[in-house]
Formats: sequence, structure tokens, C-alpha cells
Amino acid sequence: MSYVDTNFEVESDRRSTNKIFSELIDRPRSELTELELQRLEEFEFANGPMSVLQNAVNDNTPVVISCRNNHKLIAKIKAFDRHCNMILENVKELWSEPVKNSKGKKIKSISKERFVSKMFLRGDSVIIVLKAQV
Repeated sequence: MSYVDTNFEVESDRRSTNKIFSELIDRPRSELTELELQRLEEFEFANGPMSVLQNAVNDNTPVVISCRNNHKLIAKIKAFDRHCNMILENVKELWSEPVKNSKGKKIKSISKERFVSKMFLRGDSVIIVLKAQV
């Protein structure tokens, strides 16, 4: 069997798998069985926007998380859910604070950082998650 034949079979399997999941996506979730819901969620985590989080968990690679309080987190994700709640390890938190003069006017900002060994991050504070450049 040649590479072309093998590649064609893989592509054919991928198309049939995508067809199955596209049928599940089009149906209302209330009509899906428990098994179908689980398979659909696994497919979405592997192929959709959540794949960034799933790959970070599987490969144990760091990510950069931008939060609503204008803090940035560089961490390894141990677990997450569909709400973007995350359990993080080896977290480096970065932010800046303004320095004000005696009149209360901002004159400059100071960059600050801290290290947290383990952290639970609530999903509603997450703006964006990116793969960290190593």
C-alpha cells in the first residue's frame, strides 16, 4: 500500500467522521443521547476552539491567559471545563500598576509579577488563551 492510498483512507475516514459529527451538531442537544452528547463534546474539544486548551493539557505545554483585570497569566493547564474554568500549575502572573505623584496624577507604571504554584481560575474572567512561545 502506498502513501497515497494510506492518505486517501485517512482522509476518507476523516470525512465520514466529520459527517457523523455534523449530523450530531445539527440536532438539538435535548434530542441527543448521553453517549452522543459525550462523543460530540469530545469531538468539539479535539477540533474546535477548545482544542488549544486540550492540546495544552495533553502536551503539558504553557499557555498565556489574558484576564479581565488586565493581568496576564503564564501557566500549565492541568484541567478545564466547557466554561473555561481552569486548574493551573506554575503560574506566573504579570500586571502593571500606575505610580502617582502627590497630586494624584499618574507619572509612570511599574510592572509587577508573582508566582503561584497552583491556582483555580474562574472561566468568566478569561478573555483569550494563547499557546506560549517557548
